[in-house]
Amino acid sequence: MAAEFVLTFAAEGILTKVAALATEQVSLAWGFKGELARLGDSLSLMQNILRDAAEQPTDRGHTVKAWVEKLKNIAQDADDVLDEFQYEVLRRKLELQNHMKKKVLNFFSISNPLAFRLKMARKIKNINQRLADLKSEASLIGLVAKPKDATPQVMVNRETVSSFDTDEKFFGREELLSDIVKTLINSNNQENLSVMPIVGMPGLGKTTLAKKVFNELAIDKSFDKRIWVCVSNDFDVNSILRSILEILNPTNAKIERQEALLKHLHEALAGKRYILILDDVWNEDRTKWNNLMNCLSKLSSQGSTVIVTTRSANVASITETNPYLRRTLGLLQEDKCWSILKNRAFPDDNAPISADLETIGKQIAKKCAGVPLVAKVLGGILRSKNSTDEWLSIQESKIWALPEGEDRIMSVLRLSFDNLKSAPLKHCFAYCSIFMKDFEIERENLVQLWMAEGLLHSSSNQEMEDIGNGYFNILLQNSLFQDVTMDKDGVVITCKMHDLVHDLAELVSKSVGKLQSLFSNGEDLSNSLSTFNSLRVLNLYDAEIEELSSSIGRLKQLRYLDVSRTIIEELPKSIGKLYNLQTLRMCDTQLERFPKEMENLINLRHVYFDKHREVPFGMRRLTRLQTLRCFNLDKERNHGIDELGGLNQLKGELTISSLEHVKDKDEAKKSNLAGKTNIRKLTLAWGYDRERNNKASDVDVLEGLQPNRELEILKIYNFMGVKLASWMMSLLNLKEIRLSHCEECEEVPPLGHLPNLRHVKFEYMDKLKCVGVEFYEFIPITTQSQSMPSLRKLWIENCEKLSSWPSGLEYCNSLQKLSIENCQNLRHLPVDALQNPVSLEELSISDCTNLEAIPSLDNLTSLRRVSICGCDGLTSLPRGLQSCTSLRYLSM
Repeated sequence: MAAEFVLTFAAEGILTKVAALATEQVSLAWGFKGELARLGDSLSLMQNILRDAAEQPTDRGHTVKAWVEKLKNIAQDADDVLDEFQYEVLRRKLELQNHMKKKVLNFFSISNPLAFRLKMARKIKNINQRLADLKSEASLIGLVAKPKDATPQVMVNRETVSSFDTDEKFFGREELLSDIVKTLINSNNQENLSVMPIVGMPGLGKTTLAKKVFNELAIDKSFDKRIWVCVSNDFDVNSILRSILEILNPTNAKIERQEALLKHLHEALAGKRYILILDDVWNEDRTKWNNLMNCLSKLSSQGSTVIVTTRSANVASITETNPYLRRTLGLLQEDKCWSILKNRAFPDDNAPISADLETIGKQIAKKCAGVPLVAKVLGGILRSKNSTDEWLSIQESKIWALPEGEDRIMSVLRLSFDNLKSAPLKHCFAYCSIFMKDFEIERENLVQLWMAEGLLHSSSNQEMEDIGNGYFNILLQNSLFQDVTMDKDGVVITCKMHDLVHDLAELVSKSVGKLQSLFSNGEDLSNSLSTFNSLRVLNLYDAEIEELSSSIGRLKQLRYLDVSRTIIEELPKSIGKLYNLQTLRMCDTQLERFPKEMENLINLRHVYFDKHREVPFGMRRLTRLQTLRCFNLDKERNHGIDELGGLNQLKGELTISSLEHVKDKDEAKKSNLAGKTNIRKLTLAWGYDRERNNKASDVDVLEGLQPNRELEILKIYNFMGVKLASWMMSLLNLKEIRLSHCEECEEVPPLGHLPNLRHVKFEYMDKLKCVGVEFYEFIPITTQSQSMPSLRKLWIENCEKLSSWPSGLEYCNSLQKLSIENCQNLRHLPVDALQNPVSLEELSISDCTNLEAIPSLDNLTSLRRVSICGCDGLTSLPRGLQSCTSLRYLSM
């Protein structure tokens, strides 16, 4: 019953949260334990009554809705009271630490103000009375308590969802794609700017098709510049021009005047053929369109093209420069809808599908009525359903009684929303309506916003961030997120929402009530801060403000603050009163001074600032910190490396810079890197400009910086020691190592013992003579043949004294890329050096002026690219080129 779920999920979510908070805080509530315990019991009872409300027939909807709205308001008031209580706990704890110099775990003692305890007791008693009245009202309208279903929802907690590729499979439009690409390539001879509209009803895949065109290799080769702008409802010529400029030259993207915009655009596009995609255009004002075309025509080079995606045939008529260029999307055939649905429901192409499920699936695909978005969403729903009955419930759903068109599409999307089992998960989806359409949503940031709004609740074995990542992946699996980008490890970084999905998020968000998030451009900010005193999120990203008001210290509930890309030069001291703050973002700013009081932000979990900046404030107390990507030491030793000692919750990546300011091994060990078991990427950097008399000191310090054994990526810069640390051989999970500007280092550890090592890069190591026995040590040939089974890429660059080829490299059967550059002393390569790496795809040897010969390439059937240049000592080409049947690029 879709309507009822939407009616209750917001109230259910806030009830779950407040009930948990009330239970957690009973032990601290000296003076009003009884009232707080009663609150917890009352909230639990209300959760049970709410389950009955969700199942009431629609003809009773108004009465039930009014009751649920009252319950939600009471729960939000209870949340505010408990938040005030929690803030006071933190404030008193810090006050005692700062002024009495001793740690007090429970401030509810004789020294606490009686007035505060009385105020809390009075507020909670009032809420309990309101809940009692509401319980009586529930009985009058026939609502009863229903116990919770014990069946848990399956959660996906991994950050990586391997089945969601950036190169998503494309079904049913292959011929049209080929036709469009061919037409665009052949438009090179047209003098005027041409416009190709792609028109069709929502959900047919206009944007998907445009993206496939945009990313085609032939388009990339034919056009000098490719530009993508989402236009949507707000068709403003200057905004569109600014968006284009932001892609071409971000430094000038804030220019306001059209004349200046055109000047910079002309400089960026002079003599260049470009393709511009204007996605989701709604404007039917011909004058506005003509104004834009006049501007673009001034920038146009011969053969440039604009593609417009739109739902409106009228927009297509206004924008097209020639009727034959218009492409109208029709409905897909049933078999193509089945292919899309099957691909989403069974991401593993080799997974068997039972005959019953295939029969039902094809019937469901038939009901998709040729709309790919419907097939995609239904596939996402069916992905989590394994039984015939569950598939039949979709086939026999009442939504198919609706007429084909946009209403049916929205009903299918609603079905996907209803398929989300937990109220907090639905609330998280509804929150996404806060973003503009086509906004690129950063996964990490979104999880932190959910967390700040109080939508994520940690458990005994899961942090809030883990639960948030699980929610993100469920929404992705249900096709409510799309267009993902991933990092090189396959972890999703960003996503977008389809326009219709965004419409659904806006629709269901109306049931949520007040959000405690403010995304501001800085206009009238002081008044906003005084109005929204229960604010949890304050996002000032790119806001035009020079000063942050000291009144921010009154935002006791604030969990998230972003002042990135502002021109604020100093933060007020009152920021140190934001004891609940979890996330602080301050990148790309002009901040120069940071108040000492920021060391009181003891709930901070994620802090972001520019990489070059020295540690901005004291970190010693921030023991909950998970994200601290850089820790730059300073000569004055305002913040020592020992501040890292207790930060054992750090996760992900950490860069420690200016290590020349660490005296010795003992001081280095105070960082306790070995105790930070969740750090996966570690960069250790000494300063570039320093004397070369630190050899022994650097070796000593590096030994003291031993990381945890689960480390996956290690980078070391500007190390002046003669030898590297002994602990490097214990990093058996290491996947990547990079040594750069280690100019005194004469040898490298025997990395051949590291079974998971994939990428190795040595550069600017002036005294490195050989990467031979140091690479594999003295081990039997039978063992060598099994060494470094995972090595994919090896770079050796600017190692002037390197005189011999890395021995043992012939046993790296998985090697895909080998690059040797500017190794002037390298003369000879073993005859059989390239006989075994049969998976090698790319070979690059450059500026090795004394190299006399390159081994035979006989067995390298996978080799695609060979580049050999600046090797003046070569007397002949390498043998075996004729055997390189996969070769696509050869430069010598």
